[in-house]
Amino acid sequence: MIDLERAVSLLRGAQDIEILSHHFPDGDTLGCAAALCRALQLMGKRARCTCADPVSEKYDFLFDEIERQEFPAKFVVSVDVADIKLLGPVLAAKHAGKIDLCIDHHGSHQDFAENSYVDSTAAAACEIIYEVICRLGVVPDQVIAQAVYTGITTDTGCFRYSNTTARTHEIAAQVIRTGIDAGDINRRMFETKTRARLEMERSVLDSIAFYFDARCAVMCISRAMIEASGADEGDLDGLSAIPRQIEGVLVGVTMRERKIGGYKVSLRTQPQVNAAKICAEFGGGGHVAAAGCTIEEDFEPAREKLLAAIGKVLETM
Repeated sequence: MIDLERAVSLLRGAQDIEILSHHFPDGDTLGCAAALCRALQLMGKRARCTCADPVSEKYDFLFDEIERQEFPAKFVVSVDVADIKLLGPVLAAKHAGKIDLCIDHHGSHQDFAENSYVDSTAAAACEIIYEVICRLGVVPDQVIAQAVYTGITTDTGCFRYSNTTARTHEIAAQVIRTGIDAGDINRRMFETKTRARLEMERSVLDSIAFYFDARCAVMCISRAMIEASGADEGDLDGLSAIPRQIEGVLVGVTMRERKIGGYKVSLRTQPQVNAAKICAEFGGGGHVAAAGCTIEEDFEPAREKLLAAIGKVLETM
């Protein structure tokens, strides 16, 4: 692990930089990529963003004013990526052993880069990226500001989650001072829904089942649901928060069927339960209240394995 100054120094000396986001991209990984790319381009460097999955329409605006540049990468940095597997199989294979710098905020981070800077106290990786940009000597413009704000607001549930700190609000205040419309970003992220999103919400609500005296709720997102609704990645973003919102639920589980088989699992928990510890049993990780893993099984056996791990925790409470 390196310190923040070393991370900044590496970026200052780098040229032709490729910035990697995790697959199934959310607002934080895309906000990090957009903000850092813009800052590096303002410094006169060539920089581009890469992700295994398409950027959904919901987040397109982050890249509207960032120049699309093509070049052979000489320096590779990943942002908001806790494990190289989260790049997706193709990018993970391509970049294995070739990532020069990783900037992340997950406490369960698995070291995979030549240099890693991880600050698990940051509510969003965009908090770290903002500090990096400022230390690079770049004055954040509105393009950088809206990307940083998007990452922060999405990873904190619009400042509602327990990971929100005074530092979170301070950075949000600083980027708002550039003149961005924070209210518009919040409306895009939390109050604007496509018809496909509404169809998905209806379907996933019908799928919820309760266990352990209703202290655990399991929700399924099947490929059939996605195809029937016509939903894209942006429409699925945030669905995993639904089970934890139910009164009395300590562990909310979302099982999303993958195209290649198996299930991508997202856990959202109340403070009494460590989500990252449960996901670690399946090779995953994340934060105390939000974590994920992948289980290469059909739905029924995958659910039973998850419930067994969750039950061991809940039976002690």
